[in-house]
Amino acid sequence: MWSIEAVIARHEASASERVVMEESTEAAATASGVAPGAGGGEATRSPAATMKVVVAVDASEESLHALSWALDHVVRLHPGASVVVVHAQHRVDRSAYAGLAYVPPTAMDAMRRTQAENTRKVVSRALDVCKQKQASATAVLVVGDAKEAICQAVEDMRADLLVLGSRGLGMVRRALLGSVSDYFANHARCPVLIVKPPNKAGPK
Repeated sequence: MWSIEAVIARHEASASERVVMEESTEAAATASGVAPGAGGGEATRSPAATMKVVVAVDASEESLHALSWALDHVVRLHPGASVVVVHAQHRVDRSAYAGLAYVPPTAMDAMRRTQAENTRKVVSRALDVCKQKQASATAVLVVGDAKEAICQAVEDMRADLLVLGSRGLGMVRRALLGSVSDYFANHARCPVLIVKPPNKAGPK
């Protein structure tokens, strides 16, 4: 099980509000290099932490595979490295009910509860992967546009590496929808490692 340890910061990130919330595995408070309650949303690096690895996670199996791969092939090779799993959720507001003159408060509350439960499941699964690999980790929740919020979090935490999974979109869908991984590769202020899903064919 995981539990909320501290709310680190609440401030504006670009055009959207970003809320950062820290959650961690048992040993994260000392081994991850992220101090609970630290202000400004910026993680404090411990002297022993030689590398800070940030892994973006969501409800997809691809993101969990990327996390597992990073723990096996990156973190194990860097003793003392800290691991931060970052999950982004959209801010709940009335835009979801565009066109309606009145939105019952109960509807907004229901959306928030559903979102909170979905986030809890995502973070719990990610930290379970870390526990299975016997790796200490800290989870950070960012609220806002996922791409912008995660890039800002990576900058605030002074990450050395951002890891994310690839959905493996075909060439047509990639051209129409764009690629999240392309965005991070061009905007994140640290090296980006994109982990392809296992047993997937190339673009079609």
